[in-house]
Amino acid sequence: MIVTGPVGTATAPLARRNPVAKLAAALVFSFTLVATIDPVAPAVAIAIELAVLPLFGVRYATLARRAWPLLLSALGVVFTMVLFAADRTGTLLLDAGPVTVTTGVLASASGLALRLVAVALPGVLVFATTDPTDLADALIQNAKAPPRFALGALAAFRMLPLLAAEWQLLGMARRARGVDAGRNPVARLRLFAATAFALLVGAIRRGTRLATAMDARGFDAGTPRTVARRQRFTVADTALILGAAVLAGAALTVSILLGTFQPLLG
Repeated sequence: MIVTGPVGTATAPLARRNPVAKLAAALVFSFTLVATIDPVAPAVAIAIELAVLPLFGVRYATLARRAWPLLLSALGVVFTMVLFAADRTGTLLLDAGPVTVTTGVLASASGLALRLVAVALPGVLVFATTDPTDLADALIQNAKAPPRFALGALAAFRMLPLLAAEWQLLGMARRARGVDAGRNPVARLRLFAATAFALLVGAIRRGTRLATAMDARGFDAGTPRTVARRQRFTVADTALILGAAVLAGAALTVSILLGTFQPLLG
């Protein structure tokens, strides 16, 4: 089952900040790192993110369970770059037939993989410590987002556990009918594609019914809406955004001082 609610301690110093402030801080911290392609700046950024993790009330084991697909993606980036990178400059480290590994390839691959983790990890922290309903309320009240967009995103976010449950149901239904791929990788791939297509069709049908039901209940009436829970944007929330900008600048400064800074453009 996919958990969409917060998994951190709600009373932690940064976990109780305004959802829009946390989202803005994550965006500021992440997109600043896009300015360079060297591995030092994202490595420093990851160290900072792990250091402030207790302030969000999230355990390291919980973060590992949530972010393991991200780590697999980073490893996939390194593997792909090592095999297919065009730039093979630097000292030769390994020459195994078609696979040639150099220091230049490793630097590029590690920089891209670390930047992927450093950019995505703040978003993982935000959604791991934010209630989806609070985020929708804050988007409407503080970010002045259209209610149709915010409430629609909230409804879609709440449907994620249903998709996970339906995926398991489809798998059990196919096994009950004797449809099993066994140890054949090609059959497994075919079965996965068929199950994914069935899940997509079911998701589209459920989304259409949900949209019709929300329109029938006046969610698209266009009239001014009231809010039941106020989301206040305080000085501490502003300080969180400024702090994220300062820390991101510190990561870039370390890269510049060490002479490894490589601008993305130029």
